[in-house]
Amino acid sequence: MKVMFTLVGLVVAITVLTAQPPTPPTETPQIKGAMPNLGRPTEASDKTPPFDFGGYFAGTWNFEWIVPESPLGPAGDIAGTTTFKAVEGKFFISDTAAKGPAGPFKIHERIAYHTENHTIVRYVTDSRGFSYMSIAPVGSDLGGFYYMYFESEPFTYKGKTLRMKENWRLTSPLNYKVSMTLSVDGGRFLNYGNPWWQKANELRIKN
Repeated sequence: MKVMFTLVGLVVAITVLTAQPPTPPTETPQIKGAMPNLGRPTEASDKTPPFDFGGYFAGTWNFEWIVPESPLGPAGDIAGTTTFKAVEGKFFISDTAAKGPAGPFKIHERIAYHTENHTIVRYVTDSRGFSYMSIAPVGSDLGGFYYMYFESEPFTYKGKTLRMKENWRLTSPLNYKVSMTLSVDGGRFLNYGNPWWQKANELRIKN
């Protein structure tokens, strides 16, 4: 009799477990403004939606960066966080707190994004003792990826005239990569590292 009750209980337990609905798959966050699902292969005549700067960047990102020796400081590892916030309309700010081989430093940026003209302007102030303005066109492809090609004005630091170029590639909702080059005293633009930024929280942070 005990064996029969045990078998009945086992059957009931299996029935209850199998009757529970399966756990829905976790949705992958999407870049707001990325290419929508057209229900067909993309065509050359298709257009990507305008890039939503605030929707993508808002929140805090962690980054790591290996830099060569340059007038900006010694070679080594740099790591820190960057937080983007909306100000109003086309205007945003970002604040970076980082630590490198020469010690901690901070960067504050004022950012203006003109959606219709696909143009971004940044005014960068670095606590190490320099500041500069940088401008970029915003490009995209039919895969929903966006690209920004920043080029700075010349600026002076420790007796050197410097210029920076930055290629921002927004590869996913949670990662973007920057390829940086630096020119010293009008010389060739040389590699200055390829830092990665990763969203600090997988949940999208709203303004």
